[in-house]
Amino acid sequence: MLTASAITRRAAIGAGLAFVMAASGSVRAQEEFILAHGFGTDHFTHPVGLHFSELLEDRSNGAMVVDYHPGGDLGDYIQQFEQAMRGGIPMTLTGPATDMEARLNIGYLAYVVDDWDSARELYGPGGSMIEIMGNVLDELNLELIGMIPGGFGGIAVRKGVDRRPTSFPEDGAGFKMRVPPFEIGVKRFDAWGFSPMPIPYSELYTALQLGTVDGRSFGPPTEIIEMRDAISAYIRTRDYFDTSIWVVNKDWLAGLTDEQRSWIDQAAETALTAAWEEGERKEREDLERIKEYGIEVIELTPEELENAKAIVYETEWPWMATIVGEDLMADVRKAAGLDK
Repeated sequence: MLTASAITRRAAIGAGLAFVMAASGSVRAQEEFILAHGFGTDHFTHPVGLHFSELLEDRSNGAMVVDYHPGGDLGDYIQQFEQAMRGGIPMTLTGPATDMEARLNIGYLAYVVDDWDSARELYGPGGSMIEIMGNVLDELNLELIGMIPGGFGGIAVRKGVDRRPTSFPEDGAGFKMRVPPFEIGVKRFDAWGFSPMPIPYSELYTALQLGTVDGRSFGPPTEIIEMRDAISAYIRTRDYFDTSIWVVNKDWLAGLTDEQRSWIDQAAETALTAAWEEGERKEREDLERIKEYGIEVIELTPEELENAKAIVYETEWPWMATIVGEDLMADVRKAAGLDK
């Protein structure tokens, strides 16, 4: 019997193949294609997709129209990443699927940037990490359009848990921490003293509600808002800068005309520029909303932050070099200004 996820995947692939077959005609009055993401409509990726869709239809005078699928109705972000690789979905706003390519762990590396200015320089339009990530994605039949900013990630503690872990590794002992199902998450929180439990994003909210875990990691402010009913505290570890990657299937892209690609490039550039211009303000607003919901927001002290960084640089960064190779890590250190 097919599972629900298998049915969803087959339906999405079928829709994508139908699109590709239709697009092979020499003349079409209108080009319609799927853009999807696997996150909720409160997530920071969602307005970028909406903005792009409106811009593209306007710039093309209706010649290109986006069939927008938010909220994971075509699968979670990992499933959508795979479908985009294979051409089932032409375009998606997703996260690096590290089980498809281990080098994509580089997108989750901790303490690469400290503030929004350095984040823009590395992850924003024309940034160094765009080239680094783009080269890896290119080998997976994906072109990286850009990286969408979500702000600095942190730890959320579920309701019913009184602990507030800020000093590592001491405070992490016995604390069941949900991490995303990729190895770098397990490595980081194990080094910080926690008991890491890999759980897919699609199952995270339920895990918090049922008490399967004591808290969650890798949480940008928008995701804390989405899961606010299950959260009592938000600890700003700022261990990584959260981004979604905007990718497009290379085969599909190659089948477009130069004019169509130009419309996509222009619309995407405008949408990404707006996202980066508004990102820092949006993060501040989200943090205020989190406080208004009665969630305790805690910042690490300078000493606690330096201690967290020291553990990461001693454990996670050398491990990452064994995964992605010394040459790629050298590029990251240079981009982050940590090669001196």
